[in-house]
Amino acid sequence: MPYTHIEQYDEETTSALRDHYQQLIGLLGEDPDRDGLLKTPERMARSMQYLTQGYHMDAHAILNAAKFTESYSEMVIVKDIELYSLCEHHLLPFFGKAHVAYIPNGYITGLSKLARVVDVYARRLQVQERMTHQILDAIQETLQPLGVAVVIEAQHLCMMMRGVQKQNSVTTTSAFCGQFEDERTRSEFIRLIGANLTRR
Repeated sequence: MPYTHIEQYDEETTSALRDHYQQLIGLLGEDPDRDGLLKTPERMARSMQYLTQGYHMDAHAILNAAKFTESYSEMVIVKDIELYSLCEHHLLPFFGKAHVAYIPNGYITGLSKLARVVDVYARRLQVQERMTHQILDAIQETLQPLGVAVVIEAQHLCMMMRGVQKQNSVTTTSAFCGQFEDERTRSEFIRLIGANLTRR
């Protein structure tokens, strides 16, 4: 599977999405034929394909593309990885940052690849809880490290724009395996990323 960002769009998919978005605009009470909206269905079709391109990306291929033999066996952390995703319940964005760490066991990967793995799972219709574990599982399965830790902190527009309308709420999810299940290792990781996190 490809693992680069979409540069060209499938025209059949774009056409089908465009027709649906044009109908949707009409159902909302707008005139899809007025000047300001004429090209909106096309833009929405391409935008949605971009925002969900993770379905066409392979996290394992990304990690394997820069997988190197290395004796280093201390914690590797990439923190504050920006992420943007779509809540699968309302198709509204949620956004924030991911902190990812692993302890190598004979193999390392390029640091940028960890950020790309976050994108693979963020660029889908998602829930934050599932995405946290998907990132962890991909790293664990591909690199077979001594441990993996993933923490995601995000704000959800489905809570901010509608429903309870809580503007300052932040949702934190975490997943740990291997040596990160040890309290001291996990605490060191949490201290290094500066997160306010208690074990669930």
